Amino acid sequence: MAVAEQKIAAPGLGAGVASADAGAGEYKPAGDESLAPQQVRIMDRWSYLMAWLGGCVSIGTFAMGSSLVGQLNMLQAAAAIAIGCFVIGIALAINGDAGHKYGIPFMVQARSAFGFAGTRFPGLVRAVPAVVWFGFQSWIGAGALNAVSATMFGFDNLVVCFVAFQFLQIALSIYGFHGIKWLENIGSGFILFALVYMFYAVITKFGGQIDAKITGIEGSWGMPFWGATMLFLGIYSTMMLNVSDYSRELHKDVKPAVLTTIYSMSILPATLFMGLIGLMVSGATGTADPIKVFSSAVDNKPLLVVTLLFIAFAQVTTNVLNNVVPPAYVLMDVFKLSFRKSAVLVGLLAFATFPWVLVKDESAEGLQIFVQTYSAFLGPIFAILVVDYYILRRRTLNLQHYYDADGPYRGLNWAGIVATAVGAITALSFPAVSWYASLPPAGLTYWLLMNNWDACKRFRHN
Repeated sequence: MAVAEQKIAAPGLGAGVASADAGAGEYKPAGDESLAPQQVRIMDRWSYLMAWLGGCVSIGTFAMGSSLVGQLNMLQAAAAIAIGCFVIGIALAINGDAGHKYGIPFMVQARSAFGFAGTRFPGLVRAVPAVVWFGFQSWIGAGALNAVSATMFGFDNLVVCFVAFQFLQIALSIYGFHGIKWLENIGSGFILFALVYMFYAVITKFGGQIDAKITGIEGSWGMPFWGATMLFLGIYSTMMLNVSDYSRELHKDVKPAVLTTIYSMSILPATLFMGLIGLMVSGATGTADPIKVFSSAVDNKPLLVVTLLFIAFAQVTTNVLNNVVPPAYVLMDVFKLSFRKSAVLVGLLAFATFPWVLVKDESAEGLQIFVQTYSAFLGPIFAILVVDYYILRRRTLNLQHYYDADGPYRGLNWAGIVATAVGAITALSFPAVSWYASLPPAGLTYWLLMNNWDACKRFRHN
């Protein structure tokens, strides 16, 4: 049955859902997200590009740049970031096709590969890093607000700022993609301007040290270089998994080639600026704390306040897009909660992530290990979803099966679980390039099991 003709009763959602081809111009209430096939697409190509640009200004990228001090020179770091962003753009376009074409989110897309019960596993693997990133970036943003408060008003209390900042983000996140659209579109211009200024300020302040400790070193084009591409890619490996959560909001007339360009050109500027800034300032000052770095780099008090406010604002745009929606959808699927309740719960869980442990003044090694570890599990799931959608189902989905809890995708698909384990074990054996290493064994194992294991036979139904 053609998608445009389907009326699907989505179990647990309590409402009939129309096709993913419904008009883009119809009204969609703010915060009214559901797991049903998306009826209303609220983002055109420019809104989508701006959303990704604003959502990719991650202080985590700054920390990844900091972790490369002494390993790569400036040219090598820039090349590693560019390669990572190019791979990210292709991967996002590939795995986001199901969401863009059929309007389904990641938790629904995964049902054919893992089963209705089995999707809790990839959902958990995706949700945990998001909640941790939420807590970490909120801690950094709160640090920036606390520095502004101390500078302007003499009030210095990081814990109070952290709690207040987190509740602000929770309040913004309940508006769903409507809130994301206006927040990212408004903020993107300011973010680009601030990044250029910060880059200029760092070079002006620390030019001599940068030449001696970053530009002038030999560096490496070997494993440290390819490991660096994986680090910058690994920051986005979470979004590569659940990109359908976003692409289902994009107008359907946007072609795949245009989508790849949108992803690459929105991610590259933010990642390049933040990664290189992190490399330069940490190499020059010996600290990985961005708040302390920029407090020392900017001598002008008004400009310092603007810079710190930018850091705080950038955490909001990144968290609301990348670290609220994915775990919220997981909670909606597992516990049948509304989007708003799920978003609030995600924000509260972020309090318990102890973000101050991941990056200390002297090192960002904790965050580097964290990215390498979770990438070892996200890579195999990405490979499985791609093999399932493109090779086994040839981009043709029967949505009725994806919303029938008693249908062929009921229960647990062990092919997805076993293939993930094989890919993760391989990846953990090569931690520097864990995401890359996980793809071939996971994809091949899944394909072999789906075609030869009788226990997976019913999951082959299209």
